[in-house]
Amino acid sequence: MFGPVLLAASRSDRMRRVVAAAPVTRPVVNRFVAGDALHPALDRVRALTTGGLDVTLDHLGEDVTDRATAHATRDAYLRLLETLREEKLGARAEVSVKLSAFGQALPDGGHDIALEGVRQVAELATSIGTTVTLDMEDHTTVDSTLAILRELRPAHPNTGAVLQSYLFRTEDDARALAVDGSRVRLVKGAYKEPASVAYQDRREVDKAYVRALRILFEGDGYPMVGSHDPRMIAIAQDLAARNHRAAGSYEFQMLYGIRTAEQRRLADEGERMRVYVPYGADWYGYFMRRLAERPANLAFFLRSFAPSR
Repeated sequence: MFGPVLLAASRSDRMRRVVAAAPVTRPVVNRFVAGDALHPALDRVRALTTGGLDVTLDHLGEDVTDRATAHATRDAYLRLLETLREEKLGARAEVSVKLSAFGQALPDGGHDIALEGVRQVAELATSIGTTVTLDMEDHTTVDSTLAILRELRPAHPNTGAVLQSYLFRTEDDARALAVDGSRVRLVKGAYKEPASVAYQDRREVDKAYVRALRILFEGDGYPMVGSHDPRMIAIAQDLAARNHRAAGSYEFQMLYGIRTAEQRRLADEGERMRVYVPYGADWYGYFMRRLAERPANLAFFLRSFAPSR
């Protein structure tokens, strides 16, 4: 019952100030966010890759309201990729971007501003042997995000996209993207969406996830299973076996700090396991969505407010 409240709070400036100022917040944020800056995050990345896990890095930030901030986001990703080149991590680390942080919602040419910024990021990613995945945000951004994907893929065919199973449209989008060379991360969805466009019942979201997962595994693309749900992981492994998919023709993805033992287990079994590693000072929206997704995350946060005994 707290989920919708937390999702609404994720876009509240007042709640941002309250949560950010609470002394107990920082240690809990550290569980989900790898650092406020790039170099502390890279320490976590090195530990993960040394342990046989791949990563995707997200420089946190969204809902940009001016062109200068959009350009700053682009520049942060260019610095990130140059650092990955220097560290020779291109084979193990990709990057994930939120197009709202690249100016997608700006009223004067936001789509084109975001496209130009992410194109520069994709060009550098390709040059160092890695790639970019376009994170999906609320339903109003889906058409623009998929249009940018279509613009990028001719020159950067490994550019990935994210689909969210709670949206009614996702099965059709999955069919369109289940093609050779296409990389698709399937998640359940973490934004507050109206009943006119998205399933509201968790069981219906799960059923839709399985339907989309089946489409992706039966297609010719590269499915990326973005889930911590043991049922979905087992179903994905069954679909891989049924469709005679070799290891490395799909992968699992989980968030930094969540189900780390399961991440390790899958990697040890020979599955490709990628950890989504967010970093940056603008962590609030991401953090609140993580609390909204799972009661265990919220309980973990609330326990930190309790006085020690």
